[in-house]
Amino acid sequence: MRPTRKTQVFSISSILVGLLVIPLVVLLVIFLIQPTAISSSSSSSPSSSLETTLNEAAGNTSSSNSSYSVALSGEETWQPRPTAQAPLFTFSNYQRGAPAPAPQIFAVDDDEGANKTVFMSSSSQLDKLEASLGRARSSIREAAKVRNGTSTHQDPDYVPRGPIYRNPNAFHRSYLEMEKLFKIYVYEEGEVPIFHDGPCRSIYSSEGRFIHEMEKGNMYRTRDPDKALVYFLPFSVVRMVQYLYMPDSHDRHGMKLAITDYVNLITQKHPFWNRSLGADHFMLSCHDWAPFTTSFVPLLFHKSIRVLCNANTSEGFNPSKDASFPEINLKTSEMSGLGGQSPSTRSTLAFFAGRLHGHIRSLLLNEWKGKDRDVQVYDQLPPGVSYEKMLKGSRFCLCPSGYEVASPRVVEAIYAECIPVLISDGYIPPFSDVLDWKSFSVQVPVENISDIKNILMSISSRQYLRMQRRVKQVRRHFLVNGTPKRYDVFHMIVRSIWLRRLNIRIQDLLT
Repeated sequence: MRPTRKTQVFSISSILVGLLVIPLVVLLVIFLIQPTAISSSSSSSPSSSLETTLNEAAGNTSSSNSSYSVALSGEETWQPRPTAQAPLFTFSNYQRGAPAPAPQIFAVDDDEGANKTVFMSSSSQLDKLEASLGRARSSIREAAKVRNGTSTHQDPDYVPRGPIYRNPNAFHRSYLEMEKLFKIYVYEEGEVPIFHDGPCRSIYSSEGRFIHEMEKGNMYRTRDPDKALVYFLPFSVVRMVQYLYMPDSHDRHGMKLAITDYVNLITQKHPFWNRSLGADHFMLSCHDWAPFTTSFVPLLFHKSIRVLCNANTSEGFNPSKDASFPEINLKTSEMSGLGGQSPSTRSTLAFFAGRLHGHIRSLLLNEWKGKDRDVQVYDQLPPGVSYEKMLKGSRFCLCPSGYEVASPRVVEAIYAECIPVLISDGYIPPFSDVLDWKSFSVQVPVENISDIKNILMSISSRQYLRMQRRVKQVRRHFLVNGTPKRYDVFHMIVRSIWLRRLNIRIQDLLT
């Protein structure tokens, strides 16, 4: 029997419905199966610890060509990847354009241990902070266009001027913006003595004094983390070495556990590290082992702001994000004996006294010890000879690196109004992004140690007097005050951190 028209319409409708339903069913099955596949894939590999994840985030650091290689415990060796020297947003190149690009966002460790990229939603408070930084950058760039030798800004305490600065006007504008805007949040996790503490009298006093000033909270510190521009990790490497390292054991595993557990706690308890992977966080230390200690958390090494006395580029110090600060040996709680003899009465051309720490000092002593009355070099001063009087009676004070590049002799020379002579490899002098060290110091390459006398004798009396006046002028930036005063060493350290925060746009990390 021939099918009716009604039957034909029904058959066609059924076919059309089938064509629509079958793809939907297939998509539904795929959707239901996919999470299971992902879950089984994740469970097939063990969940990574924070340390493993941070290694992946920082790149394949184990195959670096860097010359810096430090043995950990056993066969384990960690080598940092060479970091690109991005253009620094400094007072000498503000006019060249935008700051260095912010670090890229990588995978971080979530609560389950799976690698996952975390993007924090931008808040109105963060928008306001970044907008204020944008205005500050703009005003500093405008100030940098003024190439006068003296700042044009008003200041009741001090107006930067002269060739000791790369750009006095830009430095002053930036300093005033810092005082107005900069807020630092200090993490409260951790217990004394390894956290929230540090030595205030010794060769490591710069570390302890800064930590204590931040803990007092009278300047720059905010208790509201949402209002902060940077976040301080208040651990003391000096105290770690003192309490967690057995002398001569070569076992730094305790230090490794302490710092990785601490950063792990910060990432789990607070959102701020994860949104920038530590790029707006900073640590500070004057111990020789500080660069090595930060390598236990590669993102801390590669991304965070590290404020170090041991500012050695051969050990991974990156001037575009890390900051150098001075090593100051305070034997008492306050400074004493500033100044020295007048230039005309300084009878010694160059002076050094110190132990044989490192190959540079060995070269210096082998070349000059007991061989020239003008260049007086000692590993041990003769009886009755005062180290302080020798500093104050010499025109040039030799500052060779020891085992590491930093030396308290640089600041000792400045305090004694003696022109520092820096003899080092790979050393970035303190505050060198704003201070022009060539205007008030002499830098002698290690290979020219034998020619030190000729180099110093070639400096005319007129040039020497100019440099000596500049040493007296720059001293205010290295002074340690019981209560910090504007433009002193505490404020200059904070300014170095502020300058590097200007290089970071958190919004770029959120997209």
